[in-house]
Amino acid sequence: MKILGDANSGNCLKVKWVCDKLALPYTWVEIDTMKGGSRTAEFLKLNGWGQVPTVELDDGRTLAQSNAIIRYLARGSDLIPADPYRAAQMDAWMFWEQNSHEPYVAVCRFQTVYLGKAVSEIDPNLIKRGYVALDHLERHLAGTQFLVGDAFSLADVSLLAYTRMAEDGGLELERYPMIRRWIADAEHVLALPAVR
Repeated sequence: MKILGDANSGNCLKVKWVCDKLALPYTWVEIDTMKGGSRTAEFLKLNGWGQVPTVELDDGRTLAQSNAIIRYLARGSDLIPADPYRAAQMDAWMFWEQNSHEPYVAVCRFQTVYLGKAVSEIDPNLIKRGYVALDHLERHLAGTQFLVGDAFSLADVSLLAYTRMAEDGGLELERYPMIRRWIADAEHVLALPAVR
């Protein structure tokens, strides 16, 4: 299996982390998205959306969209709750991540890390919406160890990728003790070095 990804992208790291956690063999193929690496004719044959991550499976089939990829790779593992209701809760968090978290938390980071903007140059509405997402996470995590109860799941992988890097985009995590505790717990499960 090949993972075509950008090592600075949280969406790409989700795929890497799941493969590492489940000991799935893969080859990482670095794609420089800022230099058009995901827009080449060769890449577009694999993923017509022109986005990373893209996974090329051993049989040559490809799969795109980070949460779809990790859902596929983790089938049958303990990263997906066996209980159908818990699995649906996991999916709900993963959908929420792409619709209500990533467009703000990740975009703030993209503007500073990739585009070189100062935090003061980021659209204040992006910062505001990022904090709305973090506020929601903080409230939820006050009553549970992980996003779907006490068991680590793909929901945690999905939200961890950009939440742990939120400060790069000007979103201060100091005021979120539950999120900081959850980040440390999730990093431990995935055997990741602490981000800060």
